[in-house]
Amino acid sequence: MRRETRVPSQLVCRPERDLPVAVLRLTGTLDQVTGDALQQAVRHSIAPQPSKLLLDVTGLRIGDRHGLAALSEVVCQTAEWPDVPIVVCGANQRTARTIASAPECANLEYAPDCATALARAGAEPGPPRIRVRLRPVPDACRQARQLVAQACAVWQRRELTATAALIATELVANVVRHAHTTMEFTLGLRDGRLSITVRDGSRRLPEPIEPRPAATGGRGLRLVRDLTDAWGVLPVSDGKVVWTQFPGGAV
Repeated sequence: MRRETRVPSQLVCRPERDLPVAVLRLTGTLDQVTGDALQQAVRHSIAPQPSKLLLDVTGLRIGDRHGLAALSEVVCQTAEWPDVPIVVCGANQRTARTIASAPECANLEYAPDCATALARAGAEPGPPRIRVRLRPVPDACRQARQLVAQACAVWQRRELTATAALIATELVANVVRHAHTTMEFTLGLRDGRLSITVRDGSRRLPEPIEPRPAATGGRGLRLVRDLTDAWGVLPVSDGKVVWTQFPGGAV
């Protein structure tokens, strides 16, 4: 009697675009085995902070409730940061019904295909953003402060300038002191909220430390926590992104 060998689940997550609109093509089965692959792929896609994330699910099958839970968790992650709309492209009726059954997925947008979704996104103005690459040198802190001051003036958020410049200094200085890699510094404005993110090439996650009494720096994440509306660390395959958000009014 031949013994039947069960083929393990497979999920291919292929990024096809990143900015200004990210496209992630999903092919295979989403279940308990492959849920982690989806979450890692989505983290990679949202790290550059696209204006939208398009999930092409034409070739996707949701295998079990664990797979649906993994998709729901992805939706929650992107809602926290960078708060980008997710558009599900090419879902057949069964897949659409399965996704719609998850309460966390209720606000997802749908499109018949990614070409249609890209055309719609292209007709919409994207949120204002400034993105630069900085070397891990002390002068990077000064450059970051200048960018913050310029952005706050142009975006009419002058009341946030001092606090945002202080946070930017701490985030950039942390890369200079510890990561020692080139960094991507991004300022953005979405729905009246100012965001600052720093992406570096080190996978070592930052940890809050107690500053020395006479120190002029090193306040790091404790300062970020105390002065921002929300913050977090997003691990990605080639490093990490530390992100912060400020409320629409004065901090």
